[in-house]
Amino acid sequence: MKPPAPAHACAIVLVLLPLLAVLQTTCAQKNAIDIYSLTVDSRVSSRFAHTVITSRVVNRADSMQEATFQMELPKKAFITNFSMIIDGVMYPGNIKQKDAAQKQYSAAVARGESAGLVKATGRKMEQFQVSVSVAPSAKVTFELVYEELLKRRLGVYELLLKVQPRQLVKHLQMDIHIFEPQGISFLETESTFMTNELADALTISQNQTKAHIRFKPTLSQQQKSAEQQDTVVDGNLIIRYDVNRTLSGGSIQIENGYFVHYFAPEGLSMIPKNVIFVIDTSGSMMGKKIRQTREALIKILEDLRPEDHFNLISFSREATQWKPSLVPASTQNVEEAKKYANSIKAQGGTNINDAMLMAVQLLDTATREEQLPSGSVSLFLLLTDGDPTVGETNPTKIQKNVQEAIGGQYSLFCLGFGFDVSYAFLEKLALDNGGLARRIYEDSDSALQLQDFYQEVANPLLTAVTFEYPSNAVEEVTQDNFRLFFKGSEMVVAGKLRAQSPEVLSAIVSGQLPMENITFQMESQVAKQEEEFQKPKYIFHGFMERLWAYLTIHQLLERMVSASDADKQALETQALGLSLNYSFVTPLTSMVVTKPEGQEQSQVAEKPMENGVNFSKAGVSLYARVHDLPSKTVGTPGLNAPVLYRYTSRKLDPDLRIPSRKGFLANPLLASSSSGGPTILDDYLDETMEATTSAAPAPIQAPTVILPLPGQSTDQLCVDIKRTPGPLLLLLSDPDQGLEVTGEYKMEKAQFSWIEVTFKNPQLQVHVSPEHVVVTRGRRSSEYKWKETLFVVMPGLTMTMDKAGLLLLSSPDKVTIGLLSWDGLGEGLRLLLRDTDRFSSHVDGILGRFYQGVLWGPPDTTDDSKRTLRARGFDFDATRELKLDYQEGTPGTEISCWSVAL
Repeated sequence: MKPPAPAHACAIVLVLLPLLAVLQTTCAQKNAIDIYSLTVDSRVSSRFAHTVITSRVVNRADSMQEATFQMELPKKAFITNFSMIIDGVMYPGNIKQKDAAQKQYSAAVARGESAGLVKATGRKMEQFQVSVSVAPSAKVTFELVYEELLKRRLGVYELLLKVQPRQLVKHLQMDIHIFEPQGISFLETESTFMTNELADALTISQNQTKAHIRFKPTLSQQQKSAEQQDTVVDGNLIIRYDVNRTLSGGSIQIENGYFVHYFAPEGLSMIPKNVIFVIDTSGSMMGKKIRQTREALIKILEDLRPEDHFNLISFSREATQWKPSLVPASTQNVEEAKKYANSIKAQGGTNINDAMLMAVQLLDTATREEQLPSGSVSLFLLLTDGDPTVGETNPTKIQKNVQEAIGGQYSLFCLGFGFDVSYAFLEKLALDNGGLARRIYEDSDSALQLQDFYQEVANPLLTAVTFEYPSNAVEEVTQDNFRLFFKGSEMVVAGKLRAQSPEVLSAIVSGQLPMENITFQMESQVAKQEEEFQKPKYIFHGFMERLWAYLTIHQLLERMVSASDADKQALETQALGLSLNYSFVTPLTSMVVTKPEGQEQSQVAEKPMENGVNFSKAGVSLYARVHDLPSKTVGTPGLNAPVLYRYTSRKLDPDLRIPSRKGFLANPLLASSSSGGPTILDDYLDETMEATTSAAPAPIQAPTVILPLPGQSTDQLCVDIKRTPGPLLLLLSDPDQGLEVTGEYKMEKAQFSWIEVTFKNPQLQVHVSPEHVVVTRGRRSSEYKWKETLFVVMPGLTMTMDKAGLLLLSSPDKVTIGLLSWDGLGEGLRLLLRDTDRFSSHVDGILGRFYQGVLWGPPDTTDDSKRTLRARGFDFDATRELKLDYQEGTPGTEISCWSVAL
């Protein structure tokens, strides 16, 4: 039983995430539990990551304190060890069969204790936590180890670590070592907490086969300011990389009697595909879901190639097909399909059975009548957000019907939108038919999640891929045949070498192209490979055996989903044996964490299943027009736009502003009625009405763009767009820099709808709108919110964003492009340029022309604030005016600049 806490004791939560520990206190006695050392050692050897987190804490209070050790790890990772050292005594975590730990688990639950130590926390992470009481001046060391095989997705491997110390840590260090015998072709780091002040704390070194990323900030670098003892370190650190590849049988690597074969050849042409999109349009999809589905579907249709064939089926109570048969992805057909997708509305029930059977019949007919290209790949993409409610509603019966109809001829990929859908039902439906399932999380980037999943399966390169090894050389080989191989992915096969294995391990990989079979042959020198992995001190030795066990367990668990009852038991027994033998916390095992005598004697860590996650739904913000409020009507003569106020938790937001002829007046809502609801102050109404009856000078506005003038001048050119040939504008283009900036400008709103920056090297596209920032690298897209810190270092480019909403794209030899979500007067998207002397002589565009042969005429003889500017043969009237400079963020400062109108 816990000793009662003294009256002045703090409630403390120690949160350790994959990089750092988190200390939260709920009273003034802050940091009673002090993290004086925190180290992370992550070693990635041939895609297999072994991560050790060690946290050392001390209780600096004069009373017993309780600390909760809490960290996040990737969902696909397996915890392999956890221990606590208290007063020199080690208390280990013991991994047992789930049933064997059930008694301790149930007893803890009965006592009202939090017995489940691992739970899902988001899209990619799981949370582990354990609590322990710490005596005054006592020290505790926590150590947690987890392992995972990094999966290649859309051309890269990704190691995700979360960083949230929430206190300053004296010794804070993270080391990531990557060793790839194939050679590292690409390395990128991304952080949502890094700033320019922290940049020196992150060091990256790389040679042909290895990389070392170190994060070691000093106390002063961690500190927000001299006045604030809080840390600035709070967010994600992501390492992305890829390896060198050729058109070959891949890479066979051998260590300590085990081998792993990685296969992802370059240079193969895409196989034509026949795809039917089966889209749920039931009533539960109404609102944001159906809007994002339409948005994603339109983008996906644009990515179809002319040799592809496709059709659309929308379903609610009944299923409706867009065309009577599959059609080629011609420009005309794609445009028609986009119009159809844009017209989809949500209403009615959910008839998954009839929709899928209709889709299968369409493909059967097209195949039978030879309407499809020879050797093409046929697949279905099913998107739904709920359980079947109309027609056949028994999930087992639907799974049987669909599997019998497909008959192994086509692949089915299932997307479950949100958390009301039965993910287990969709997972089995997909796995039964050679595909896979993915959950789409309800968020602002749901459309991007849909597009990214499609990109994973949009480019088939090989079908019917099989791996063959000499039977006298290997045993216990993992899955060695695959239905489809997609661009940007990788096939991984692992196994044991027999005791009397040959000196050379050979492999044959065969697959089918549209018109022919293809064979890859591969050989690997056993002794040479063994030696290569024994030398480096920076790798985790014996990893390949653990990689084999990890991969085998994951594949056995996946096979259990679609196995018969008779086979399921055998698969479970095999997976359980490996889990216990290699000390993996899997869905079949639990880890019992013991504690010192007198405390809770044990807690049980169990790995959560994807289908058992409960997520709370986000709150809803309500909007109301002022004239709908039960109060006086506020009017502002001369302003056409209706005034909107936002309700949050039934209270009006006091930070919102209302337009008047004085500009924007802050805090118009400062009182509550007797009933507790918000009212609009009469004083504010009187002030607003008085302001509208007398003329007031117009507020100084921020120009559309501010351009640093070329040459030695420190002056600036303020450019406003008054008329355009169309909404789409080429703002800047410099082929020598590999740079292009475009935008869509809405004259009626006098602002950009979006601005897009495209780089050729590295291949990168940044698309910004007032809502968010979308970064596309290759076929991968990521969404970021404005005013969240971001720090990305990639070959040839650095991308940063600060809390003010300034996004900078910079390189030592390129012009720096800045993008800003400006919320001051004249709010909207803004463009910034720095280092403009790096523009080449080929710069072009409506803004680029001001960086080529600009000639200034003399001041006007009657008004020296006016002169003429000539750029690329066009004359512009320039006037010296006061403008609001947005380049340093809100609220901006007044500047005098030469102003021109386009």
